[in-house]
Amino acid sequence: MMVKKPSLKFVVLTDTHIKDTLEGTEAQNWDQALKDILATSPDCHGIMHVGDITDNGERAEFEMMKQIWKANMEGLPPIYFTYGNHDVRWKDLNRQMSLFTEHTGIQNTYYDLWLEGYHFIFLGTEIGLKDCAYLSETQLEWLDQKLSEQELMEKPAFIFVHEPLLNTVAGSQSKFGWNGIRQDAELKMILAKHPQSIVFTGHTHWELGAKETMYNRKYATMFNAASVAYLWTDDDVLKEGSQGLIVEVYEDRVLVKGRDFSSKSWVTDAAYTVQLPVAIPVVDLTIDPDCTLRNPAMIMNKSVYQSYEQID
Repeated sequence: MMVKKPSLKFVVLTDTHIKDTLEGTEAQNWDQALKDILATSPDCHGIMHVGDITDNGERAEFEMMKQIWKANMEGLPPIYFTYGNHDVRWKDLNRQMSLFTEHTGIQNTYYDLWLEGYHFIFLGTEIGLKDCAYLSETQLEWLDQKLSEQELMEKPAFIFVHEPLLNTVAGSQSKFGWNGIRQDAELKMILAKHPQSIVFTGHTHWELGAKETMYNRKYATMFNAASVAYLWTDDDVLKEGSQGLIVEVYEDRVLVKGRDFSSKSWVTDAAYTVQLPVAIPVVDLTIDPDCTLRNPAMIMNKSVYQSYEQID
């Protein structure tokens, strides 16, 4: 019997944290991840990078990332980036966006594209916060509008944003000192209107297979994409490792499989199936605690905030 091929296949990577030396673990992990993707998934349609491309947002780090990519790109599909807090923190956002565009080819803070008839949406912070993201009302309205385009419940839209939403995927729980998106409640309310969305985030570095690697109890389906550079465990302990996700899309389901690039093996306890159309429990957002409560660390006065201030 002939095995049916997916109509769409892509890779999700995050948190490469490239430094300015080729000998560093981060650069070596980035190189090894790309070689593993070529060996195992040469038929994929795209590689999606969910931010913290670099460790400090410096030109030399972006150049190192691009150097390694160019050395490996033959035979690989296009790569699409968003950026994370390490790429912009405490810096002038216009300057960082210029570096980002120069080395990735991506022109905008947030953007969308279509691959094989599926919608891909990339979000990005508009202020260079230390550990968090700030999404403007304009960006959120744009997202709502984009999710409404050619919207079908049986056809997921894929969203990529660096920071996770509070109390969703692995490592985003408040007990771990969550640092996420300032507009957490607003984004959840938009996702709840479009439950066919599948969201991929990074930032926490939580290893694949940890509790809540996949989250689908409210709002939308969400995945933590771990990290290419280094990992954290459910015990909040640092460990060596390099992981990402391989996604296969069929008419009736989406398969998300964890890949360990360092050991060149599949993460057996990180294999997930999202049945289509997606069925997400409906909640009353007016009383949902995660849509009505704020993390005090996320409150800031926009009128006096400066990008160089250390906001924890």
